[in-house]
Amino acid sequence: MVDFRSLEIFYWVSQLESFSKAAERLNTTQPAVSQRIAALETELRTRLFERSSRSISLTEKGRVLVDYAERFLRLRAAMLEAVATPEAMRGVVRLGVSETIVQTWLARFIERAHAVYPNVLIDITVDVSPVMRDALVKRELDIAFLLGPVNEPNMHNLDLGSYALAFVAASDLSLAAEPLSRRDLLKYPLITYPKSTYPYTFLREILSIPEIGSPRLFSNSSLSTIIRMTEDHIGLSVIPPDVIRTELAAGKLRVVETEVTLPDLAFTASYPMALGGGIAGPLAALAAEVAREDRAGEMANKRA
Repeated sequence: MVDFRSLEIFYWVSQLESFSKAAERLNTTQPAVSQRIAALETELRTRLFERSSRSISLTEKGRVLVDYAERFLRLRAAMLEAVATPEAMRGVVRLGVSETIVQTWLARFIERAHAVYPNVLIDITVDVSPVMRDALVKRELDIAFLLGPVNEPNMHNLDLGSYALAFVAASDLSLAAEPLSRRDLLKYPLITYPKSTYPYTFLREILSIPEIGSPRLFSNSSLSTIIRMTEDHIGLSVIPPDVIRTELAAGKLRVVETEVTLPDLAFTASYPMALGGGIAGPLAALAAEVAREDRAGEMANKRA
């Protein structure tokens, strides 16, 4: 009789189009995946994949089986959500995180997630949102906290709130009279997120003046490095004040008033819905709860 584990392995091989990626996704080995698929094909007496030296693809019978396998997996996810306790949830979740989240409330989320789901291992990757978006689509990540939403079929997006962007400088850096104009801002190097991100492209577009030129933009994927460069008077940074709460309170950095209106950074917890969410859905809801608490705490601090 066809067992559930074999169907699960077959499904992920079909989705990822790779035995090795399916093995990584399911926390097993490639030989174990190959053996399961071979045994499944023997039991069903039909080929499920066409194999070549470079790729694999589903046969006609394989495409039929994918539909049944997905139904089984959806039903299992629904059953666990309805019946199982959080302690019964187990496995590895591949989580992608924007560094803005890392610098604000990620530690509290991980602490809460480990307390609620003690048998779930969270494998964290910190990267820029465009890279994580592609990884979600390719099923290389199970869930990501990123600049969203991810507008792809079968992708669910849960709001994590927004962060205001601001121009930031070392408190003792000498500047022109504020508010700084676009022309004033072109006098200073600007340090911000990597070239592939929205803040970088927005700054390049909004601050380019044909008769003068484009802004001098220094991109960096590490917010810690951006903050250090700002403290060292290398230039102004364009980052959310929420990630420099400590530096602002200590008087090391300050927000610079300008005539340029910067967009907010809106974040989502995004994950594929192919199997009804699984553990990704509850983790996304938990992340949204922690994010709301973080915003509420910051507002309370500002009122105080």
